[in-house]
Amino acid sequence: MSSKPSLTCRQMADFLMDYVNDELESSVRSRFEVHLHRCPNCVRYLETYTATTRLCRSAFLVDETEVPREIPEDLVNAILDALRRQE
Repeated sequence: MSSKPSLTCRQMADFLMDYVNDELESSVRSRFEVHLHRCPNCVRYLETYTATTRLCRSAFLVDETEVPREIPEDLVNAILDALRRQE
């Protein structure tokens, strides 16, 4: 019985998003995880990728309609005026 070849680091990068989103076929996911057990560089890459996507998603959780009290109103108005001029 022959086993399937392991994935390369480049292939790992190609499958990373699908792996994190749990969208890989079980056979590919198995090969992916075998590679992770053997490659500390890919483990670190996966960790940083996961942290980055988590941070990016959290940026959209901020309610943009609320302005913190400590921000001066004249600064908020200046920013809004500048944005209007760009339109």
